[in-house]
Amino acid sequence: MTRISLSRRRFMIGSTLGATAAALAGYGALKPDAGGAVLRSAEQLTMKAHRLLQGRGALAREFLEADISPSFRVNGSTMPDSEEYAALLDSNFADWRLKIDGLVVQPREFSLVDLKKLPARTQITRHDCVEGWSAIGKWTGVPLGSLLRSIGLKPSARFAVLHCADELEKTLDGSGRYYESIDLIDAFHPQTILAYAMNGKDLSVGHGAPLRLRVERQLGYKQAKYVMRIEIVDSFSGLWGGNGGYWEDRGYEWYAGI
Repeated sequence: MTRISLSRRRFMIGSTLGATAAALAGYGALKPDAGGAVLRSAEQLTMKAHRLLQGRGALAREFLEADISPSFRVNGSTMPDSEEYAALLDSNFADWRLKIDGLVVQPREFSLVDLKKLPARTQITRHDCVEGWSAIGKWTGVPLGSLLRSIGLKPSARFAVLHCADELEKTLDGSGRYYESIDLIDAFHPQTILAYAMNGKDLSVGHGAPLRLRVERQLGYKQAKYVMRIEIVDSFSGLWGGNGGYWEDRGYEWYAGI
């Protein structure tokens, strides 16, 4: 493979981000539906530029034990408000199961015990929140890619959708339930894990027990907590607002790369 020089990469990134800025500059003159299309197009440009600059397999910075933050803020839900989750918590998640289905060869369910028996990865990384704060934590869990390989993906698979236990808005159609998604590039990234432990202990409820996503090259709202099911899909068309996530349906960017 031909290696791209640093100066060439900077030129390509500058050109791409310039196109993004130009697209956004014209947003105000467009109709709302057209404006949404422009923003989605600009987001795609940003994602491609980010991955071109860093490389698909580039790792987020990892830190030392001494760097772990003395306190790590709980953000978003502090505990899902449902009888189902309360019952799971009462049993110390003995009855909890992670379901993986959709465009897979062999749908499966994993207990927490099952996941803890699998090869794990531990990483000390920085969590960057869209609200402007950061904290460093130590996460241990199962690489998502290894789980997906174990069950097999169908050729049309494109995205992993994480359905969660927390419901931020009470809605009849279920659109208030938290969900997130990533593409398969990020799903198979070595630092993308389903974490069941933080700083050497089982996840606390506030931090997403029993299982949460860590996709380390994206902002905090992508790190879905209280994961119950992973659905492999080819598009977001059948998912509530159709934008791939709870916050994305409310105007946030789907790709939150850092």
